[in-house]
Amino acid sequence: MMASGFYVQPCEVYGDNKCDEVIGLDLNLSSMSCLPFSSLSTLEKSSAVWEIPFIDETRNLKRVKLENSADESIVSTNYSLYSGSGSGSMYTGGFNSLSRIQIRDHISAYTRRYMAAEAMEEAASTLLGGEPEEEGSGDGMKLVQKLISCAQAVACRDKTHASALLYELRTNAQVFGTAFQRVASCFIQALSDRLALLQPLGAVGVTTKTIGVSSEKDEALHLVYDICPHIRFSHFVANTSILEAFEGESSVHVIDLGMTLGLLHGYQWRNLMDSLASRKGRLPRLRITGVGNSGERLEAIGNELKLYAQNMALEFEFLAVESNLENLNAEDFSLIDGEVLVINSILQLHCLVKESRGALNSVLQTLYELSPKLMILVEQDSSHNGPFFLGRFMEALHNYSAIFDSLDAMLPKYDTRRAKVEQFYFGEEIKNIVSCEGPARVERHERIDQWRRRMRRAGFQPAPLKTITEATKWLEKNASEGYTIVEDKGCFVLGWKSKPIIAASCWRCS
Repeated sequence: MMASGFYVQPCEVYGDNKCDEVIGLDLNLSSMSCLPFSSLSTLEKSSAVWEIPFIDETRNLKRVKLENSADESIVSTNYSLYSGSGSGSMYTGGFNSLSRIQIRDHISAYTRRYMAAEAMEEAASTLLGGEPEEEGSGDGMKLVQKLISCAQAVACRDKTHASALLYELRTNAQVFGTAFQRVASCFIQALSDRLALLQPLGAVGVTTKTIGVSSEKDEALHLVYDICPHIRFSHFVANTSILEAFEGESSVHVIDLGMTLGLLHGYQWRNLMDSLASRKGRLPRLRITGVGNSGERLEAIGNELKLYAQNMALEFEFLAVESNLENLNAEDFSLIDGEVLVINSILQLHCLVKESRGALNSVLQTLYELSPKLMILVEQDSSHNGPFFLGRFMEALHNYSAIFDSLDAMLPKYDTRRAKVEQFYFGEEIKNIVSCEGPARVERHERIDQWRRRMRRAGFQPAPLKTITEATKWLEKNASEGYTIVEDKGCFVLGWKSKPIIAASCWRCS
């Protein structure tokens, strides 16, 4: 049942957890025909030996049939997991093996490996098949292998092996190199940070560090807005929905969670004012409540918006709620009878997705109590909140490789703006996903299906987006070729070469 070379890499045990994310497969190129690489002929030109975790294990899992009884399935699974040769203690069969571990733990560990294998298979297909014809592609393949091996060593808390791999990796990952070299440089730094934060053997998890706001991050955010379509697409879809909700109304109110990501000048609301002013008839009274941690920044944005509205003869009021989202209460908002309320959330709520889920549920209940006519939700459509480090690492590597590839189409190779965007914006997200745990890990992106379930549980009902034609036209005018937009059950998903990046959805109170 198993390919030759299957082994269990020995690792340390810490706290109540074992490093069960490191089962690997030592594959030569002739045994890679089962993998989904479109450019296998190119790979065969390299004599490198690959260590690809999980994939053959997944193939075996997919062939397991439920026959006779659950016991037989568990025995078969146990044998495929622990058979083979290699260093360390190996389990070799049947019920004798089962007696050494709890059945519940066995099934849980195997499920985790299966989930990580799915991520690995998808990521490997993209990373290794993306640049097959480029000169030096063999070096890129070795970089992928070493990066994954380093992540395995970090997951096992093998500081010696991980440090050696990091030293080798740093010589090949260039800030101005290929798309994968650049994204690898961010993941190398994230792995280095995680390794440095590991607690001594016997403690659980990693220590945390506080990441503050710097001028570099602020500049990078503005560059992302100008260069990448992600935020501007979010604003376009949100404003289109808001204008539809405001049709025929005389008094309208928008609550902006996160206040346009902290972007100065209030770009989204300037565009909304422009659209309102272009309508025929009497202009409605517009109120905007900005929610954010910095009262000073909220005030600055509000003053600019007031001046902008004054020049357009638009009746406008700005209110500020200085608070983080977790501490919001319905009483924080000054609502007026008869006004139409819309809630705007652009890339904000994923920060509340904690292990307990209580913080997000509480915020959604508070927002529901406000009875908005519409709530716009835009989030990254990716799975970066898995409980297991290695699976999360592979998902992030796949996702950000697509984003860095898209930047190749928008900026020249040696453009310093691209380096700033990658290192100080996306790079910071990568570091948070990979190196942080517990409350410090706030970049907890999830798939749109998970957000659908969560919103429905909070009482919201979907309000399908219907402006796919307008969104497609906007994309053609404002984004590079290669970006795509698809409609998914009433939501709009922005992607790069069909890889989902941003998902926008609208919700109403039931």
